[in-house]
Amino acid sequence: MSEIIYTRGDATVPSVKGVKVIAHVCNDLGGWGKGFVLALSRRWPEPEAAYRAWHRDRAANDFGLGAAQFVQVERYVWVANMVGQRGTRTGSKGVPVRYEAIDTALGKLADKALELGASVHMPRIGCGLAGGKWSRVEPLITERLVRRGVRVTVYDHGD
Repeated sequence: MSEIIYTRGDATVPSVKGVKVIAHVCNDLGGWGKGFVLALSRRWPEPEAAYRAWHRDRAANDFGLGAAQFVQVERYVWVANMVGQRGTRTGSKGVPVRYEAIDTALGKLADKALELGASVHMPRIGCGLAGGKWSRVEPLITERLVRRGVRVTVYDHGD
């Protein structure tokens, strides 16, 4: 069985052939403005616009923890907006990350990646501003994606 590939670099510029899905975690408040989303928005306006519209119309759609939205940004590139954090700040209820929601969204991501024949590229999702621990997220990625045959590359930003 293959494993997650770790590399240094920018997850918004995967240098592999074929269809690619760039996955990241969003909050459930409709906020987009810090962390990895800024790198996405510098490259493509569509993921942010789609996320904001999805949140705005949430009464009529599936927006919420565990949901995933797939936005095509180039012929062979998609962005997966995965709702995996409650709010944006660490407070009395702990950190914003919600592992169960990330797990659910990763299952949807696997379905989409398999449907597209795509590889998946991501930063260490849920572990930046969301406050999660990679030791909890990595097994979810292995279980939901790698075990189903999806190639996953995780990017650590090179300084």
